[in-house]
Amino acid sequence: MNARLALALVVSGAVALTACGGTTKDSAGQQANTAANTAAADPNAPIKEGLKITFLPKQVNNPYFTVAQKGAEQAGTATKAEVKATGPSDAAASSQVTYINTAAQQRQNALVISANDANAVAPALKSARQQGLKVVTFDSDAAPDARDVFVNQATPQDIAVGQVKLIAEAIGGSGEIAILSATPNATNQNAWIETMKTELAKPEYAKVELVDTAYGNDDDQTSFQKTQGLLQAHPNLKGIISPTTVGVAAAARYLSSSEYKGKVALTGLGTPNQMRKFVQDGTVGSFALWDPSKLGYLATYAAAALASGQITGAQGEKFKAGELGEYTIGAKGEVVLGPPTVFTRDNIEKFDF
Repeated sequence: MNARLALALVVSGAVALTACGGTTKDSAGQQANTAANTAAADPNAPIKEGLKITFLPKQVNNPYFTVAQKGAEQAGTATKAEVKATGPSDAAASSQVTYINTAAQQRQNALVISANDANAVAPALKSARQQGLKVVTFDSDAAPDARDVFVNQATPQDIAVGQVKLIAEAIGGSGEIAILSATPNATNQNAWIETMKTELAKPEYAKVELVDTAYGNDDDQTSFQKTQGLLQAHPNLKGIISPTTVGVAAAARYLSSSEYKGKVALTGLGTPNQMRKFVQDGTVGSFALWDPSKLGYLATYAAAALASGQITGAQGEKFKAGELGEYTIGAKGEVVLGPPTVFTRDNIEKFDF
């Protein structure tokens, strides 16, 4: 898919996948992060060949992270780095710790991680950095003093505004809605949900009522069951927002074969390939996402730039990310990929990821 085409189809009023300033960092955390980057950046330094980079998603066999991994591997090929993908089969808070420790023990040059829990992984990440490992978080941030750079798909504000707008349109501006999230400790999910609540408090959404938030733990069957539970608990439910690729696909699968199809609207964050059939059969009218492959690609380029000394993670530093062009590190070590795309029956056939 053409990256610029994807970035052109923007959620109205929004900037997205990830993930936003998924974690809000305080000044103390920023000072700690800055202190860790004692070496000066050399923007003219070449990317080192033969870098060893570990790619650590929230969980393996998750369609979203499978796509992100492909982007990471493409960046690895372009930079002549060895990208090793590994990770847990579940998204539990501490499930990534062993893999972080292993990356440090194996003397990897950099780690690209989407954190299951910002604080649970922090001690292991801090220890790994002390051993020389450069850490890039993507999609879901870790504690700010435990990484060098956070590659964000977009801001929480932009994602939340877009999701609320889509569900409000789908239910005609009035009715009860619920949220089907991933894990309770996911920093990006929680940031989006809090911002959604703020958005829903605006006068234009006075007739839209958030009645429940459920957690499917980024597990297909659990998310399927939680969807059923929401519908049983709230007989007047008009819509569901599921800002997680596992959750939105599971919810769509349940709705598509139930009495609620066409009666309960669903939107969220999903990939075109997993959601295409549900858009075509009328279960889902619209949903959104950035291109996960571009997110993995950008995060891996950032890791290579860190490991090569081009950047340290300080605000204002610039680096080139291959075919995506040049990026500038913003406040608190954050790099933003760009806006999400809204997918509907009119445009979904144009995308393949």
